[in-house]
Amino acid sequence: MRFIGMEYMKVKEAVEKWGLTDRRVRILCEQERINGVIKKGRSYLIPADAEKPIDGRKLRVKRPVYAMNL
Repeated sequence: MRFIGMEYMKVKEAVEKWGLTDRRVRILCEQERINGVIKKGRSYLIPADAEKPIDGRKLRVKRPVYAMNL
């Protein structure tokens, strides 16, 4: 889909490209985590060259637990 001189894809195309659910892609659009997204009515237009956002839901990396000498 072409809009304002750029190539855009719909949410369904981003779902197939990135391997995410429809709902997750829409949440990322709502949170403005994807650059260049345009909301048109109830739909989102995502730039065709947009990269899959990093999953920021992961809390932290687990640290190794060391035994203390008593």
